[in-house]
Amino acid sequence: MYTAHPDRYAEMPYRRTGRSGLKLPALSLGLWHNFGPDRPVETQRAILRRAFDLGVTHFDLANNYGPPPGSAESALGEALKADFAPYRDELVISTKAGYLMWPGPYGEWGSRKYLLSSLDQSLSRMGLEYVDIFYSHRPDPKTPLEETMGALHTAVQQGKALYVGVSNYSAEQTREAARILAELGTPLLIHQPRYSMLDRRPETGGVLDALDELQVGSIAYSPLEQGLLTDRYLNGIPEDSRAASDSPFLNSDAVTEELVGKLRALNEIAGSRGQSLAQLALAWVLRQGRVTSALVGASSPRQLEDSVAAIGNLDFGADELARIDKIAQG
Repeated sequence: MYTAHPDRYAEMPYRRTGRSGLKLPALSLGLWHNFGPDRPVETQRAILRRAFDLGVTHFDLANNYGPPPGSAESALGEALKADFAPYRDELVISTKAGYLMWPGPYGEWGSRKYLLSSLDQSLSRMGLEYVDIFYSHRPDPKTPLEETMGALHTAVQQGKALYVGVSNYSAEQTREAARILAELGTPLLIHQPRYSMLDRRPETGGVLDALDELQVGSIAYSPLEQGLLTDRYLNGIPEDSRAASDSPFLNSDAVTEELVGKLRALNEIAGSRGQSLAQLALAWVLRQGRVTSALVGASSPRQLEDSVAAIGNLDFGADELARIDKIAQG
């Protein structure tokens, strides 16, 4: 029987999410690609247990995580039942709906029909009465935003979600979503954008500015840029890496000589700070407090521990930030 570490809250910083009362750990665990049937169940459960022992109280999912879709939620459901039943009120569990889950016209995007049906399926897979955060995973260009946000509001009214969020929305879409939700009486809690040293779109596209203006929280996904911002690619492409596989999210064409040069230069900065490249990348996303939490994946407890160690040095000097910008954006 798992018993959580008594000092699990001693080191992890917790940040208030926008103007809400909800605090999230600086680092949250994403169950995107390491919680399907192709991974040993005991490894999955060991990662979750170690995360919670380190103060990572937020587990982030989506209906389509696995692979196959739905399997990550099912895996978490089994772990919740086996290990975390006594700790449910100490956990923040989120899920999303927006991408393809079943055939036919009601199996994806942002209709009321799809979102509420998907949430019911997610709750069933996880064995939960409610999730803490329910997201619209992507904007739907063919469904009125009022309908999509109305479905999120209904999820809260039904007691199936405590808070709601959006992911992959532009600055303009985020402002409009927040306006609609405010009129309904369910505030927009959080936005989940893709953000890293190598992907500055939340900055250049105005999303972070919009979130500051709206006092909405943010949680960055892919802060390690699909593993590029780790020591895995400092000497090219390892045979067992994601870039060497048939992954649709990262292929070998992306790992150019120019990119490897940038990674090595960033790794030098990391070394001067006593950090790994991955720790530098996570600390950078969390700098200045504009991002509430950074999402990390893990294939082992040790990998998770390495990520969590980033919280040991989240401060940057102006010269460091300028060097990082020159390298990453040069």
